[in-house]
Amino acid sequence: MRVASLGSGSKGNGTVVASGETCLLIDCGFSLRETTRRLARLGLAPGDIDAILVTHEHSDHAAGVGTLSRGHGIPVYATHGTAASGRLGECAVLERFNAGEGFTVGCVTVRSVAVPHDAREPCQYRLAAGGRELGILTDLGSVTPHVVAAYRGCQGLVLEFNHDSTMLAAGAYPPALKRRVGGEWGHLNNRQASDLLAALDGPALRHLVIAHMSEKNNSPAAVREVLAAEHPAWLERAHWACQGEGFGWIPLDD
Repeated sequence: MRVASLGSGSKGNGTVVASGETCLLIDCGFSLRETTRRLARLGLAPGDIDAILVTHEHSDHAAGVGTLSRGHGIPVYATHGTAASGRLGECAVLERFNAGEGFTVGCVTVRSVAVPHDAREPCQYRLAAGGRELGILTDLGSVTPHVVAAYRGCQGLVLEFNHDSTMLAAGAYPPALKRRVGGEWGHLNNRQASDLLAALDGPALRHLVIAHMSEKNNSPAAVREVLAAEHPAWLERAHWACQGEGFGWIPLDD
């Protein structure tokens, strides 16, 4: 199993997971042209994608789902609530499920995990193939015991470090948006993400990706400060998913 990112942040998200002959795209928040360009950096074309798994309907995760699906006949998997939002656009095939349910695409076993976020029926994913497991965990406003239990034992973890609370409070966002982002149904701040990492960090975890960082309310320096204080072993080992370039292939087998 290996993982790469097309980009991560409020301007668009897309994570690629491949194992054997199966290639999955989790979310597509970019235009068809931009998605195609970013896939090419990874040596892929849209036709190589076997399925699109959607976490929720917000535009930075779903804006390009329908056009990519229709243009290349790619099936889309989404919760009933996400599908009912009407924000995915017309899809070639739309497979609906309830958050918390699992399914299989090719050689990859997928478990959806319900999370607290301000969308119709949001979920995140844990994927397993070839004896390896990868957790995708972004876009949640609070950490629940259910979330902790669902992600223990992964070899790879893509984890949201969305904002620094001090930067968010002092920033230019209007008060309502600050409350939304920093609320229990919004996004994880650096402290929450660090606490969650502490709960999940164990012998199995080999690869950590810092993801969904706000360009306005966070900085690599702020995240590094938290890692240095609380997770020094990850300070130089962690991978970074940036908005503009994402990150290249990370094999989970090593």
